[in-house]
Amino acid sequence: MSRRMKFWGQMSAFGRAQLRLTTAAKEGLGDPVLAELVVLRASQLNRCAFCIDMHVTNLREAGVDPRRIDLLPAWEEAGDLYTARERAALALTEAITVLTDGFFLDEVYAQAAAHFDETELAHLIAVIVAINNWNRVNVTVRQPPGEEL
Repeated sequence: MSRRMKFWGQMSAFGRAQLRLTTAAKEGLGDPVLAELVVLRASQLNRCAFCIDMHVTNLREAGVDPRRIDLLPAWEEAGDLYTARERAALALTEAITVLTDGFFLDEVYAQAAAHFDETELAHLIAVIVAINNWNRVNVTVRQPPGEEL
């Protein structure tokens, strides 16, 4: 596949705003590994090769156990490889990212709310929304993995 356009170069103000939005969302979450797992999982669901490549690289550079990266698509079946807090965040990520699959379940939200205080939960939701925005643009324009935005 070839890139359709250099979207981010055409929309520099939008790109800067998107970056600020993402940075602000992640700052309030407090756990950079959790944030990276969440954005990687959303990117996998959205099939965003650019973002998958970037976030796998970020997790590897952070020293995350490779099994936690490799088994992320099957996190529900991975036993205790992910904490209860991470599992709640990943379930919320999937519910928000794939809204049409049974829509947004109250149980998923309640599970996340049990593991995150209200401020953290707001930031988690913001991180999920922000990565979905990145994914949708990058998939639409076929942003190549590893290339500069």
